[in-house]
Amino acid sequence: MDRAKKEYLEKICNEIMEFQRTGRYDLMYMKTKELGWKENHGIQNVGIEDSQGNRIVDQRQVLKIWENYISELYDRPNRPETLEVEPEEEVDTDEKGPYILQSEVEKAIKEMRKGKATGDDDVPGDVLKLLGEGGLKTLTKLMNTIYESGEWPKDFTEVTMIALKKKTKATKCSDHRTISLIAHTAKIIAKILKRRIERKIEDVLGEDQFGFRRGKGTRDAIGMMRIIAERTLEIDEELCVCFIDWQKAFDRVNW
Repeated sequence: MDRAKKEYLEKICNEIMEFQRTGRYDLMYMKTKELGWKENHGIQNVGIEDSQGNRIVDQRQVLKIWENYISELYDRPNRPETLEVEPEEEVDTDEKGPYILQSEVEKAIKEMRKGKATGDDDVPGDVLKLLGEGGLKTLTKLMNTIYESGEWPKDFTEVTMIALKKKTKATKCSDHRTISLIAHTAKIIAKILKRRIERKIEDVLGEDQFGFRRGKGTRDAIGMMRIIAERTLEIDEELCVCFIDWQKAFDRVNW
């Protein structure tokens, strides 16, 4: 029975990771929801190693290990002490930009995918899609209150974290990929701010910056690198390709 359950969980985890790899986040969250991982924070009682390498199976102790791991992950220093960077351009910090428009809120809601897992507020994204004119006006007012004050509501900062195995025999916290389920209302203002930032940052990014940009996927960069490599071989020249892999890069961004 235990073996069958373990094989089933591994199969589901592999499916979830495949959906994540291919960008099918709607299916990934649906699979995660089927497992019921939200109720126990996504950590199955199969044991995890503590900092001394001891295998812990008690659920409370396992949760404590995860709590310490995540706290250390996000609280550690984010940047080297000696780092040469270009000086920041001085800007008027009091200039907050235009108010959030109702049309921006409507567009952000429209872009939400159906059937995605909820955050700690348990409000499905599908409910937001059913808002009428009055509801949209109230929501827009809330977004502007947050935007003007610069203070994130407590409900927006509380997330449910689930852990997905990177490898079949994952025994350490670092062998897992953590995913945060945040409130869908928080995603609305995040989408609006992201779109505004994208419009400004596109003016300063170079043409050779690929990835995480609209219409500038890494596939084009890989194609260019292949052409350069083939041309280098033809003329019998040396080519140096440097790959940099930042450990926990996204987790170490200082928000």
